[in-house]
Amino acid sequence: MTDALIKDVLTRTRRIAVVGVSPNPARPSHYVAEYLAQKGYDVVPVNPVQAGKEVFGKTIVATLAEIDPPVQMVDIFRRSEDVPPVVDEALEAFPELETIWMQMGITNAEAAAKAEARGVDVIQDRCPKVEIPRLMG
Repeated sequence: MTDALIKDVLTRTRRIAVVGVSPNPARPSHYVAEYLAQKGYDVVPVNPVQAGKEVFGKTIVATLAEIDPPVQMVDIFRRSEDVPPVVDEALEAFPELETIWMQMGITNAEAAAKAEARGVDVIQDRCPKVEIPRLMG
């Protein structure tokens, strides 16, 4: 994960599904997703427990399969051990998926290898809310 790759991902990406988003504004998944929306990304919030609720003007959906493609990036706010089924669902739902992004503290080598084998870029243990100002000003 070079800075050049991260900057390229953040530059080319337009639509992001954020898995694990919370309607609670104090939760990182909420304020990161909201920040991305404020930066001009089309953010689709995903959380099966919170489906139907509103966050920053968007309705939370239960699954990735409910989202009409295209989605360039899936940003994951789930425990590391919960990442593989999310990646499987993302790869199935979005044949043209470009990036799997795992938030700070989240890594999963098995899921990363599976995504990379399909030609998907993988970023682990990083936060776009940190990387955007660091790399793009």
